[in-house]
Amino acid sequence: MTEQPILTNRTGHILTITLNRPAAMNAITSEMLADLNTALKDADDDKTVRAVILTGAGRAFCSGLDLKQAASGGGIAGALSGKGGANHYSTREICTVTLQRMDTPVIGVINGAAAGYGLDLALGCDMRLISDQAKLLPGFAKMGVIPESGGTWYLPRLLGWAKACEISMLGDPISPNQALDYGLVNKVVPAESLMDEALRWCEKIGANAPLAIAEMKRLFRHGLTQDFESHSHHVLMSVLNLFKSNDFNEAVTAYVERRDPQFKGH
Repeated sequence: MTEQPILTNRTGHILTITLNRPAAMNAITSEMLADLNTALKDADDDKTVRAVILTGAGRAFCSGLDLKQAASGGGIAGALSGKGGANHYSTREICTVTLQRMDTPVIGVINGAAAGYGLDLALGCDMRLISDQAKLLPGFAKMGVIPESGGTWYLPRLLGWAKACEISMLGDPISPNQALDYGLVNKVVPAESLMDEALRWCEKIGANAPLAIAEMKRLFRHGLTQDFESHSHHVLMSVLNLFKSNDFNEAVTAYVERRDPQFKGH
């Protein structure tokens, strides 16, 4: 039986999405992109999912787009040249666009090499944990391409202009500790405890008020394109709405009763 290229596993409020082509270092095909995009959208639509883990099977996170498929005129190369597969690559259906639109927090668990599209995919996650045995490979220029799925947007914002140019134009591998120093990842974790740490982070997120978490993500997104005064008005309206929620009432009651709150997401 053919392996499913995208695996999903649910544990409580946490959904784990795994890129599952370990023999190909999880190189992305057009079919995988379609399945991944569906999995991400389904997770965001399911309000019982409070955190998502995105990771890879085997020894890689994602080695990038499948070059064999690209060389044959398929995949994203074919879509952009009009040779096929375009239904997977409209702006609305690009996975990294979906990631940026999601209100559910996504933690990228970088278990191994993240190269090309895989690096862009990792950058699209809200937080990133990286194995001490992994590495980031921004080798776009060496392949005659650009960070086509988010890197040109994320890198200057995460690193500043000069560092973004250094990383993308030199194309040198980035070690876990370098990635941490640059601010590209949140934490370097020993490989054997990487997933346990990711689950701990997700459990902490899931124990907090989901309405507030989702609203934080929306406001972070909007804040990237708003002036401070306009953004402050949106924040005020959001806070007033959250004050009316059952979750806020539960938080206040739990504080008074000196117990942990039990949030329902409404």
